Amino acid sequence: MTRRSSTSVRLRVRVLAAGVTAVAALVATAALGDGAGAARTPASRASAASLTIADVAPFTGTDAALGPTYLVSCDGAANAINSAGGVLGHDFSCKSVDTRGDPADAVPAVRQMYASTSNLAFVIGCTSDEAASVVPIFSSNHTVSFCMTGQSEFDHVKYPYFYRLVPPDLSESYAMVAIAQNHHYKRIALAFGNDIGSQTFIGPAKAAIQKAGMSLVANETLDLSATSFRTEADAVVGAKPQVILTEALGPSEATFLSEVKQLNGGKMIPVIGTSATISPDWFKSVSQALGASTLASNFVADNLVTQTSGPAFNAFKTALYAEKGKVGNTGDFSTYLTAPGAVHLYDGINLAALAMLEAKSTSTAAWAPYIEKIGNGVPGAEVVNSFAQGAAAIKAGKKVRYIGPGGPTNFDAYHDSAGLFQVDDYSAAGAVGVVGNLSDSQLRALGL
Repeated sequence: MTRRSSTSVRLRVRVLAAGVTAVAALVATAALGDGAGAARTPASRASAASLTIADVAPFTGTDAALGPTYLVSCDGAANAINSAGGVLGHDFSCKSVDTRGDPADAVPAVRQMYASTSNLAFVIGCTSDEAASVVPIFSSNHTVSFCMTGQSEFDHVKYPYFYRLVPPDLSESYAMVAIAQNHHYKRIALAFGNDIGSQTFIGPAKAAIQKAGMSLVANETLDLSATSFRTEADAVVGAKPQVILTEALGPSEATFLSEVKQLNGGKMIPVIGTSATISPDWFKSVSQALGASTLASNFVADNLVTQTSGPAFNAFKTALYAEKGKVGNTGDFSTYLTAPGAVHLYDGINLAALAMLEAKSTSTAAWAPYIEKIGNGVPGAEVVNSFAQGAAAIKAGKKVRYIGPGGPTNFDAYHDSAGLFQVDDYSAAGAVGVVGNLSDSQLRALGL
């Protein structure tokens, strides 16, 4: 599943100033009418109601690292938008909604969100752990959601307010097998966590392994609440795989792989991870257990192709690095610059903000249809790479197509848009490098 992890982030809550003067109110009214996010005076900022972006994701439980990561991206995007003048007289703020990674907890948490949140603009996050249970609630409340779920049920079921900028887990499973194929591995082991999101990889991976003519020699499920995986590690080592395909979030991956190394005579079996393993926290945890140089020489992961230079990347980097030092000791902060959770939620937030400007409205029914138009582009649209650039173009009366650090979107009829895959690795210092790309033709040959 395409997900990220980091340490906790405190939500910064904007409190509207009391006793707004009549002059400030008039300035705010003028700002509401300009339709292009022009810069406002401090007085008008104080009078503008804050629009809330809800980060609906696990903040506690086995997948507790996911929600805070999305909040890093949300804060970075929201602060960049606010610095560029906000949207129609409004600033954005970000709010955490803890699903605990469990559908049973997610539903009441979302209902409480609606009861307690003023000026809810839209939702980000919603991982595979809880998306199936909460997306229908978002839809019934006409709430736009940019979700980090890879569940295949969203491939062919249309929720009008649901948008996905990351590939389904089906695609990632095939990408992992394609990487194994490129390394000429024939004996494959699977080791995935028992959470909903990780388990969705297994079926497609098994099918792709068979299609590729490889042998599945072990398939172990890792209980993320366990403190040892010696039985599972022993089964994997005993099967003598050439590579392990894996995703297990939290401390589980470090424990499991360290036990694999120990039982394998101190030698690490190569690992191919999902894009969720491209994370400062994941590297920090696993490298401490295995040794940084051992991990770096025995690990690659699939990831979405993202921009690493140019105006879109530069704007994204500036926005995200403004949050550095506010998210705890996460390791190499630059990892976020290629992490799908950070990249694509940033893009989703910018798409939503520009859609509001284009619609000249913060009413969801008015602005939601512009997401696809701005993402996919319309004839004559000017390409923009940041909210600030887009706001200026819209104010000048132009149609825009937003292309952010995640690259161009191509929403289909189900509001899914997924890009090409690349192959990433780590240096011993934890920096992410791109070591290859995967072609559509290779993935189709595996059955995708």
